[in-house]
Amino acid sequence: MKLIVAIVQDEDSSRLVSSLMNEGYGVTKLATTGGFLRAGNTTLLVGVEDDRFDGAMAVIEKVCKSRKQIATSPSPVAGASGVYVPYPIEVMVGGATIFVVPVEKFIKL
Repeated sequence: MKLIVAIVQDEDSSRLVSSLMNEGYGVTKLATTGGFLRAGNTTLLVGVEDDRFDGAMAVIEKVCKSRKQIATSPSPVAGASGVYVPYPIEVMVGGATIFVVPVEKFIKL
């Protein structure tokens, strides 16, 4: 058995949870916050038997696509004046960060 820990953008989370559940996977959803853009994201915990692992990963790959997005980043304007003006930058968002952990024992009470 394996535990898939998938960190996905909030925009993808509802579709991913629905898709995984439609395929018969149990999912635990945790609301989390990303560090780089301070944007909301979702961490999903999915426990799968070894023979169903590839199927779960295929669902995640299908739903969570990387894409470009415009974000604002502060920029110092007049040196030490302390004035910051936001300017747009293009960043890649979406996709998924996935950790796979072997599970020695699973207990459901």
